[in-house]
Amino acid sequence: MSCLHRRRRKTRTVDSSLHPIPSNHTPEIPPENDAPLCSTCSSLDLRTILHDGVQKEHAIPLGHLTDILDKSNQCGLCNLVAIVVRRTWHLDELPGIDITGITCALYASECGYPRIPDYVYPVLRDICHRLYIQASDKPRDVAAAMAAAQSNLMLDIQLLGEDASKVGRTEELHGRRVGQNVDISLLKRWIHICEHEHGELCETVWWRDARDVLPKSVRVVDVTRMAVIRAPPSCRFVALSYLWGGTGEEYWTTRANLKQRKAQGGLDVSVLPGTILDTIQLVRQLGERYLWIDALCIVQDDPKDKAVQIGIMELIYGSSVFTVFAAGGTSAHDPLPGIRPGTRDPKQQITIIQGLHLAVPLVLPREAIASSVWNTRGWTYQELMLSRRRIFLTPYHVHFECVEDTWSEDIIAERISLPWASHPLTFKGAGGFTFPRAIPPWIRPLYIGHYMSIVRQYTQRRLTVESDIVDAITALINAMTKGFKVAGGHPGRAFRFGMPVIDLELALVWQPTAHTSCVRRVPADANMTPWPSWSWAAWRGAVQYREVSLFVDAQNGGVSPWITQSLVEKWHIVDDDGRLVPLDVRRTGRMAASVEEANSSPYVIPKGDINAQTLITENASLRPGTLVFRTRSARFNVTRAEDVVGTDPEANYVTYSILSDVPRPSTAVGRVILPCSTHSPTLCEFIVLSRTDEVEGLYDEDTLGKRYLGCMLYVMAVQKMQDDTRMERVGIGVIFEHAWPNSTGEQRVVLLG
Repeated sequence: MSCLHRRRRKTRTVDSSLHPIPSNHTPEIPPENDAPLCSTCSSLDLRTILHDGVQKEHAIPLGHLTDILDKSNQCGLCNLVAIVVRRTWHLDELPGIDITGITCALYASECGYPRIPDYVYPVLRDICHRLYIQASDKPRDVAAAMAAAQSNLMLDIQLLGEDASKVGRTEELHGRRVGQNVDISLLKRWIHICEHEHGELCETVWWRDARDVLPKSVRVVDVTRMAVIRAPPSCRFVALSYLWGGTGEEYWTTRANLKQRKAQGGLDVSVLPGTILDTIQLVRQLGERYLWIDALCIVQDDPKDKAVQIGIMELIYGSSVFTVFAAGGTSAHDPLPGIRPGTRDPKQQITIIQGLHLAVPLVLPREAIASSVWNTRGWTYQELMLSRRRIFLTPYHVHFECVEDTWSEDIIAERISLPWASHPLTFKGAGGFTFPRAIPPWIRPLYIGHYMSIVRQYTQRRLTVESDIVDAITALINAMTKGFKVAGGHPGRAFRFGMPVIDLELALVWQPTAHTSCVRRVPADANMTPWPSWSWAAWRGAVQYREVSLFVDAQNGGVSPWITQSLVEKWHIVDDDGRLVPLDVRRTGRMAASVEEANSSPYVIPKGDINAQTLITENASLRPGTLVFRTRSARFNVTRAEDVVGTDPEANYVTYSILSDVPRPSTAVGRVILPCSTHSPTLCEFIVLSRTDEVEGLYDEDTLGKRYLGCMLYVMAVQKMQDDTRMERVGIGVIFEHAWPNSTGEQRVVLLG
């Protein structure tokens, strides 16, 4: 404890009104290579500022932003401020932005602090100070650009660790020089710290049983023997996540070259693209021997082998000691940044001011990833989510992520003594570590929220082969099934066509995002079962799960839908053998403010068994994936809603009002989101799915009465499929339940393809 006390420092915060600039001590004579300073910046005593700190409320004025930009060629500090503002605010991408009148001020505060045990007297949080630029205003377009790019919210400048002693600090949390080549010894250090200090937190994954091992069918590349071999028992291996960037027949493993590649030296390096060659070199330099790369370890022209490997992908990425993410190129033919000379330029901006090396921090790891082509591809999403340790190689820097921490080349964030409670990279990586440990039983029913978030993020990405839409997320779905024990942990029973069976009622109410194309996804293989229209996988583009407020405010639809009662008694599906089988769908009982309210519901749930034999006989065209259920249907007119907040005139999907002529003509009874090509007005058929919540503006309350809990019915707009007895989804909406008895509705068995 005495050692910890000796580490304690007293915090002295500079108040600019009490400590006028320049300071009252004689400044040191600057070295000859010091950058020139303007009159404003030359009056600053940066050593005192970085040692003592300056509170934000006492920030030192630097002048107008436009003047700072104008002086950037003559003043070293103004140049650093200009660089950080231009980059963080994306000013070069917003040439017409008005920044006149914006003023800047300088303050300095701690950028991290250690995690102190309860029994230790608190260590004051002044391990390292950074310089921060406070702007008097931030234009709206700048804020939007920063959010889209996941940029740093702070405008900061860091002191390099090599000069930390000049301001009375240790090098911890200060900046670090980044060279043209990756510092392999630093990578080794990160891996060593994680493996030896983080314990089980980073060693286990939340969905895997400790007894799970790789099947014998898994192959790895032996980078020592340069051969593709069966993974040895308890194999320690590295995985690669990268971009194919098109086909790669010239370097794929196929049935024709598999035998040759099994032999020592059989993997011909002359045909391997740059990303793979550099990864092999990196793995060797890190002292590892085995490497898993999909193009080399899966027989690409063997459908059976591909199916087996895709089915165990969660074990492959979850078992790898770490995953290398090639996030710096656009295809497998690009080099891995920083592994070979001349393959990256970090563009680190370092300036000597008053004898101190000051640098603009490189882009945050999350921003480097967000700007990469790698981040737009479908397959890479589950590779990210399933990896317990990650090494990202980007054009700017290398960074390491695990459940416990995030490190980067340009910041000395590895702990020296006490672990950090916070540092400049905390929560600034790719994230996505859903749970650090096994899921406790009480939280397992909440998996549906994580599923909805995954679908939203995944469907924003693109696929080279559209028919990969479910395959490219199968591993993540398998992991979720096992971790949350959905359907007893059996993926085949838990999900159909990417949709969770037990929570099918919630899963069905997905919505396309405004700019999603209104185009069905077509399987590349004619023998493949097409995805049914009720699954998001059947449609190209991004989808989302939102609350009913989405129908009145296109920009603010909450986080997830809510069902207050199940209105379909039994669900069935046509399986791959053409049989009608029941689905084990969770039923939700009626939620209401009172028993009287619940019992006075005008909507009556249709009941009755479905004769499978008769159904199959009468509907010979039924195909696998057809949902079969009994509900009520009715026809209503729809017309484009003009009062939806945040509607984009260029949107492909828009909100329509659902109208009824009872009790008066064109009474608004609900809303639905449909393709913008839908004629207005037009007649649509709707089928009832479930009961949901309410929000103001969904229907004409003055005519039909006040809202109450569960007064809206989730409905699906449907149309008959061409040359078929089945219906297909057109859109999802809500209808006030009291409007239903006034419609010309009927009870029917729906065949939803």
